[in-house]
Amino acid sequence: MQLLALSLDLDDTLWPVLPAIEHAERQLDRWLRHWCPRVADAFPIAAMRRLRERIADERPDLAHDFSAQRRLTLATAFAACGESTQHVNEAFEVYFEARNQVELYPDAAPALVRLARQLPLIGLTNGNADLVRIGLDGHFRFCLSAREAGCAKPTPRIFHAACRRLGVPPGRVLHIGDDPALDVGGAQSAGLRSAWINRDGRLWAHGPAPDLEFSDLAALADWCETRLKA
Repeated sequence: MQLLALSLDLDDTLWPVLPAIEHAERQLDRWLRHWCPRVADAFPIAAMRRLRERIADERPDLAHDFSAQRRLTLATAFAACGESTQHVNEAFEVYFEARNQVELYPDAAPALVRLARQLPLIGLTNGNADLVRIGLDGHFRFCLSAREAGCAKPTPRIFHAACRRLGVPPGRVLHIGDDPALDVGGAQSAGLRSAWINRDGRLWAHGPAPDLEFSDLAALADWCETRLKA
């Protein structure tokens, strides 16, 4: 396998995303209770979550842009309570700052150092994590989000956009991620090589198997250091 670059998913590959989102929801709720109590009373955490799900259903054109979904959710909640929407940006910033307070998997940070020494490393994500805020941007050439690309994984277009920006043919890029459909299936459909990070030891039952499978990113780094130097 002659590789020229590595593409890496972020959420649930470098860190578990659900704890970060739940933390962000709590921080937003705390802020609303202090600054906009009518909104907080009408839309506690569970209700705000349901509103966001409704917005996602009603606006499929925003499926690739979680930040836009969240801003529209907040604007809708404020308007429903008769509150000025002038504080929506502040509320979103509270949420977004907390959403990027992630706790990395123990293997992730050391593996990123090792992987970046081997090949150019890029991020490719459907989410809205900010590598600069998280403090990991130094390991990556760039990060392409679904919001920037205008489409989300598993659409081949986002993978091809990343390859064009890298200047590397798809067949020479290894995409690494946890999701069988979005990461493995998406990479395969776009002509990239694929590596599945299977932290839970699940059996593969999702169509064509990935080119590679690893229990964590440390095992991936071991493979890169051994095979890429061979």
